[in-house]
Amino acid sequence: MRKITIAIDGFSSCGKSTMAKDLAREIGYIYVDTGAMYRSVTLYALRHQLFNEDGSVKTSELEKEMPNIKISFQLNKETGRPDTYLNGECVEQEIRSLEVSSHVSPIAAVPFVREALVAQQQNLGKDKGVVMDGRDIGTTVFPDAELKIFVTASSEVRAQRRFDELKAKGMPADYDEIKKNVEERDYIDTHREVSPLKKADDAIELDNSKLTIAEQKEWLISHFNHIVNN
Repeated sequence: MRKITIAIDGFSSCGKSTMAKDLAREIGYIYVDTGAMYRSVTLYALRHQLFNEDGSVKTSELEKEMPNIKISFQLNKETGRPDTYLNGECVEQEIRSLEVSSHVSPIAAVPFVREALVAQQQNLGKDKGVVMDGRDIGTTVFPDAELKIFVTASSEVRAQRRFDELKAKGMPADYDEIKKNVEERDYIDTHREVSPLKKADDAIELDNSKLTIAEQKEWLISHFNHIVNN
């Protein structure tokens, strides 16, 4: 069976990462969480005081630090999923915090950050057989991907999912604060100058507001099979 590239884009907290991880495991592909890469740069910036008081990024200082930021993925044998490592330290839990979530969009809007991470992502997917999720995979990273999916859901549904996810991990969560963060990220992601979030012309839209995980999985597998068998 021929290998293809699968690009999954969409709004924050749509469950893209879970969807992409499960699909990759089901079909035996490599999964790359590009959001985790931007979150890792954000965590580094927070740790090194690279944000101004108004939440904007100290870009000249961050640019000097970029060569010192090494992001990698290692398979977690217990979960069967890849964990994110920042300079050799597992940061999988820390990068999912609301603090990182509320600072990641300004980081992702910085051109030299996107340029560095897009180059890494393209290298990771050069041999195909990869599922990658993010904001600009089908438009910028892999415009020639054979299967492109654009995921959306209402902001209320996404905020509730994020709230439930944080609660399940025993982390502090406030629904109203999360919903505000989701809507702010939507605005920043769709209005940034470099690689804004938008649906690729040849992407298939998936509104998963009312879908179960099983229904979503069935939908994804059917589209995958249609591509590889035709």
